[in-house]
Amino acid sequence: MEGLKTALGKMLGQDITSTEYQMETLQGGTVGDVLLVSGMANDAHFKIVLKIQKKWERWGDPNSWRREYDLYVSNLGESFSPIFSWPKCYHAEINESGDETRLWMEYIDGATGDDLTIEMLEQAAWELGHYQSKTSVPGIVNLGEQNAIETHYRHWKQKNVEYKYIRDPNCKIPKHLCDMLIDIDSKADEIFANIRKLPVVFCHRDFWITNIIHTQEGISLIDWDTAGPGYLGEDIIQLITDGTNCNLWEEYKNKLIPAYFKGYNSRHYKEPATKQSTGHDLYSIICQIPLVHLGYLSVFYLMQDDLVAGEHYPGIESLQKLYEVFYK
Repeated sequence: MEGLKTALGKMLGQDITSTEYQMETLQGGTVGDVLLVSGMANDAHFKIVLKIQKKWERWGDPNSWRREYDLYVSNLGESFSPIFSWPKCYHAEINESGDETRLWMEYIDGATGDDLTIEMLEQAAWELGHYQSKTSVPGIVNLGEQNAIETHYRHWKQKNVEYKYIRDPNCKIPKHLCDMLIDIDSKADEIFANIRKLPVVFCHRDFWITNIIHTQEGISLIDWDTAGPGYLGEDIIQLITDGTNCNLWEEYKNKLIPAYFKGYNSRHYKEPATKQSTGHDLYSIICQIPLVHLGYLSVFYLMQDDLVAGEHYPGIESLQKLYEVFYK
């Protein structure tokens, strides 16, 4: 493959005259594949990741499929540090028809997913806050929408299926949780008005445990296809609640949000980031984000006959923890 030779040439700093390799699927799906390519190039062993992304349309964000390619060919990489970064991209390709991208990227071996300890997550939270405090939203055309959380919330509400379900007397969700969701609905305009008072930062928007790799060198983030401008705290709330054991949410809230603020405040000495000049408590506003982000999503999964709500699908237990940790 010419793309592999080009990538290895940049990776190894030499002309590649011979290669022997094998491929292993790291992650695959209907819209793209992530492959580990390993073998010998000239006389050197190598491991490199090939990410093949096909064109598809995410609701409300039709060009997200090629966003990671657009970010890698921009100068965004200059905003990172050795301690907080993304995998290096040695070669980026897009085909002639413009409907498939290929990224040849650095292979990083480290702790990720459920292997991340609370100390590792605290480091990730601090580094995220520090990065967002010093990095402006990049001037790249293909970025996600700033008010994505609100857009998706309005979408759920307008679908009416979930909206009507929680108001149905025969709804199987416990009444106090339905009452919570209905109350959130009644306060949604106020909640989103408060969220729009938060500082605008450059968000990863898929900042959960399987996209974080911890090594001795620091934190590396993968999967940047939903990145764009957003509000302070969006990413850290996602780290707390997305795909994690909901029984850990309270501990994560109590440890990760303060670590995030410490990182953000590390470059804001004159005015702490936990308060704004308007007097609004940023911590309290950030803790309102999961109320509008998780509610209808949980209802959606609970209504699917072919899905079992569990570790990676929010269900009744997640709604109960939303009630206990963020609503009460």
